[in-house]
Amino acid sequence: MKRQLRFWLVLIGIGSMLSCEKEQPKTLDLSQANIVISAQIKSPIQETAANILIEEIKKRTDLQLGLNNNWDSNTTIALALANEKELFGTKVPTPEGDNASELKKEGYRIFHEHQGDKNTLWVIGADTRGILFGIGKLLRTAKMENGKITLNPNIDFSESPEYALRGHQFGYRNTANSWDAWTVEQFDQHFREQVLFGANSFENIPFQEANSSPHFKVDPQIMEVELSKICEKYDADYWVWTPAPHDLTIKNAHEDGLAEQEAFYAKCPRLDGVFVPGGDPGENHPAQLIPYLNALSEILHKYHPNAGIWVSLQGFNKEKVDYFFNYLDKESPDWLKGVVYGPSSPPIDLEREMLPKKYLHRFYPDITHTVRCHYPVDNWDQAYALTLGREPINPQPLMYTQLFNRDTKYTDGFITYSDGSHDDVNKVLWSQLGWDSKKNPKDIIYEYAQFFFGPKVAEDAAQGIFALEKNWFGPILENNSIKETLALWKGLEENNPDLANNWRWQQLIMRAYYDAYIQDRLAYEKRLEAEAYEILAKANTIGADKAMNDALQHINKADAELVSQDLKEKVFEYGEKLFQSIGAQTSVEKYQARSAERGAILDFIDYPLNNRWWLEDEFNKIGEFKSEAEKLARLEFIKNYESPGEGSFYDNISSADAKHVTSKTDDAIDFLWENDGISRKRLSTQLFQFTPTLEYNDLDPDSNYLIRVSGYGEALLRANGERLKPTKYEKGFEEFKEFPLPKNLIKDGKLNISFDKPDEEHLNWRKQSRVTDVWLIKQK
Repeated sequence: MKRQLRFWLVLIGIGSMLSCEKEQPKTLDLSQANIVISAQIKSPIQETAANILIEEIKKRTDLQLGLNNNWDSNTTIALALANEKELFGTKVPTPEGDNASELKKEGYRIFHEHQGDKNTLWVIGADTRGILFGIGKLLRTAKMENGKITLNPNIDFSESPEYALRGHQFGYRNTANSWDAWTVEQFDQHFREQVLFGANSFENIPFQEANSSPHFKVDPQIMEVELSKICEKYDADYWVWTPAPHDLTIKNAHEDGLAEQEAFYAKCPRLDGVFVPGGDPGENHPAQLIPYLNALSEILHKYHPNAGIWVSLQGFNKEKVDYFFNYLDKESPDWLKGVVYGPSSPPIDLEREMLPKKYLHRFYPDITHTVRCHYPVDNWDQAYALTLGREPINPQPLMYTQLFNRDTKYTDGFITYSDGSHDDVNKVLWSQLGWDSKKNPKDIIYEYAQFFFGPKVAEDAAQGIFALEKNWFGPILENNSIKETLALWKGLEENNPDLANNWRWQQLIMRAYYDAYIQDRLAYEKRLEAEAYEILAKANTIGADKAMNDALQHINKADAELVSQDLKEKVFEYGEKLFQSIGAQTSVEKYQARSAERGAILDFIDYPLNNRWWLEDEFNKIGEFKSEAEKLARLEFIKNYESPGEGSFYDNISSADAKHVTSKTDDAIDFLWENDGISRKRLSTQLFQFTPTLEYNDLDPDSNYLIRVSGYGEALLRANGERLKPTKYEKGFEEFKEFPLPKNLIKDGKLNISFDKPDEEHLNWRKQSRVTDVWLIKQK
C-alpha cells in the first residue's frame, strides 16, 4: 500500500511539473499587447515613446498595438519610471538594491512578469531617456516578422551607460555625401534610430548658404532649427559646431561673429553645446580665441542658460597649448564647459592629464574616413585607396572596437565626426560601446542586422558585415575571403527581394560587388604590366621604339578589353538606388557630389591599378632621347624598377605587401592626393611614410650594398643607428638618393634602416619630406 501511495505521489509530482512547464511560454508573444504609459512621463516623451513602439512595430509586422491606460489585455507593455510605486493600480517592480541600473541616469530595466494568464513586459526607466533607451533594447532584441512580434520569456535585463555623452555629428551641408538631400522627416527617423541604439546627442553645422548645395530640399537656415526640434522630441542634446572667425585680430571680426551666433541661438528651441574648434579651421591664438569664447558664452546663456561652451586645441603648437592650460589653471573660468579632443590635438592622454578636473573632456573621433584622417584603415591595399577613396561604405566593427577602448577611456564621452550615411554601422557600434565598452561587437552587429533587416537574415547579414571588414585587411590578391563575401551577399540579395529598397542593405551589397570587382581588375592589370615588362626585355632585339609601342599597347588592354563588367554594372545599379533612397552622392558628375574626395566612389572605380599612365609619360620622355643607347638604358631601369636582382631588395613604403617595412603609418596621410585624385605618378610614388623603418636579415656580410631612396625632400637615413652620407641626393618626386652601406655595419648579416625627422613642423604636411621607395642593392 505504501509503495502504491509513493508511486501515485511521484506521478502527481511529475504531472505538476509538466503542468507548470506547459504554463511557461517558450516565447513571450507581444502581437496582441496593449501599451500602458505612466502619466509621470512628461510630454513630449510620452507621445514620442508611444509613437516609437507603435510605428516601429507596425513597419516590421503590420500589427497595430493598442494604447490604453488599463490592464484589460492579457499581454501588456508597461512604461514606467523607477521612482513610481504603482502604475494605474498595478505595482511597479521594485529595483533590486540602491545600485540598480534603473536608478542611474539614463538607465533602464526590461522585466517580464508572468502571473496566471497575464504577461506584463515592464520597461522601467530612471528618467525619460531611460524609457527611450529601454524601448530601443526591446525593439532591437524582439523577433519581428509579418503578423508577429515575440521576445524571449522571463527576461530581466538592465543597464546604464558607461559614458555620459554618446553622439554623432550630422552637418546639414554640401560637404556631407547624402544628408544635404534629406527632408526633415528623414532626419527625424534617423535620429530616432540612433536613439534606439543608445545615442543621446546630435551635432549640426549651421550657417550654411541656401545655394551651397544642389541637393537641399529645405533651406539650411530652417533645417538647423528643425533639427533642434527633433532633438527636443527625443530628449537628445543638440550641439552645433561653429568655428570662430578665421582671424580674430581683424577689426570687428569678433563682433560680427557674435552677432551671427546670437541670431541663431534665439531661434533654437533647444541648444545644449557649442563647440568652437581651435583649428581645422581656425588659426587664432588662444589670446584672441579665449575672449571670443567668453563673450560667446554670455550670449549663449541669454537664450540657453544650461548650454555649454566647448573648444578644441586642434593644430595648437606647444606655445599655444601652454598658454591655454596656464589660463585655465590661473583663471579657472566657469563659462567653459569642457575641451574637445580632435585630430591634431595634443595626445589624448596628455590633454586629459593637463585639463583641470572641473572641465569635461569630449572625444571627437573620425569614424567616417579611411585615409588622410584620424583613424586610417590599417594594412589597406593601395588599390582600395585609389578607388574607394576617403569616404566609402566602411563598416569596421572590429577595428573601431579596438580604437574605442584604446582612446575613449581618457574622455567623458564622444560625439563622432561623420560626413555621410556610409558609416552607419560604425555609428551604432560607437553608441553601444558608449553604454558598455566590454560589449561584444558581434552582439551589437547582430542587433543591428535584426532590427534593420529582420530576424530571418540577421545572423547571415551580421556575418556579411564582418566579412566586408575582412575584405579590407592586407593585400587584395592574397585575400581569399573577398569572393566568399560576395557569394554571401549575393545569396542574401537574391533571397530577400523585400529588402531591395532598404538603404542600409543597398550599401552593404554595393560594397561586396565593388570589392570583388577591384580584386578581379587588380589581378588582370598587374598581369598586363608584368607582360609589358617582358616586352621591354626584348628592346635590345626589336629596338627601343617598337618595344615601347608594343608594351604600351599591351598594358592598355586594361582600357579596351574589360573584365568582370557584370560586377561593375551591379555597383552602378546600387549607386542609383542609393541616390534615390537617401540621396547618396557617389559621383561628382552623375550625382553632384561635393568633390572627388566626398564619397565619389563611382568616379574612381576604373582608376588604373597598374602603372600604364606613368609608363605612357615615361615613354614620351624617352622618345625625346637622341641615342638608342640612352633609350635602352632607361627602359632597362624601368623594367627592373621593382626587381633589382638576386640578393637585392625593393619595398614600396606603406604598401600592404611590403616585405621589409616594420613601421606602420600613424600620420593618416600616407596615400598621396593630388589633381582631385587623378594622379599620373607611379603607383609607388603615391604611397609614403615620413619616417619609415625597415629590417633585413641574412645579408651577405662580405658584399657591398647600396641603399637607394626615392621620395620627396630630405631623407636623413640611419643604418643600424649610424647616419650615412649620400653620394647622390636628389629631392624631387621619382628622383633618387643613394647611400653606400659600410660592410662593418652588417657583420652579422642584419640591417635596420631608419630615418630621422627633419625640422619641418612649420610646413604643411604636403610640403614635408617623405619616403616612397627603398632599395637595398647588392653590388656586383
